[in-house]
Amino acid sequence: MAGSVRIIGTGQLLELQRRLRRAGHENIRASMQRRIRRAAEPLKSDLQDKIRTLNISSQGRAGGRRGGPSPTTRPLRATIANAIRISVRTSGDPGARVWVDKGALPADLKRMPDVINEGRIRHPVFGNRRRWATQWADAGWWDKTVRDHTPRITREVERVVNDVRRHLE
Repeated sequence: MAGSVRIIGTGQLLELQRRLRRAGHENIRASMQRRIRRAAEPLKSDLQDKIRTLNISSQGRAGGRRGGPSPTTRPLRATIANAIRISVRTSGDPGARVWVDKGALPADLKRMPDVINEGRIRHPVFGNRRRWATQWADAGWWDKTVRDHTPRITREVERVVNDVRRHLE
């Protein structure tokens, strides 16, 4: 699913968060949050690059049919790329979350990241609901990118947690 991905080590982070709260080290907590965000930034950048350069193709028009200008000048891939966000929490449900902020997308594109991730985009032709077209994209742009980055982010978060734990001892 292209909605969101969460990188967490729940047990370790919850225990560490409790110890930080007891110790009252705000600067350590802020540093930990900053380092976890820094670990997730390459994933966000790579996701944005993947969607911006994603190949979306179609069969094209049949001969003799007329076309016309697109009813929108909104760039689809750039709009989705600009809606990818990161949030980091060190309390409550700690971890890093990378997701597509559907509130930042126009109403007609809210499902589009999931649809593109599936690889088959079916839509009305220029808004005409009696004529439909199918376009194809490389399936799994979100899933594959997240899968590629997960081991690195997990190692980084474990390193941050261990550094903070050593500092508290």
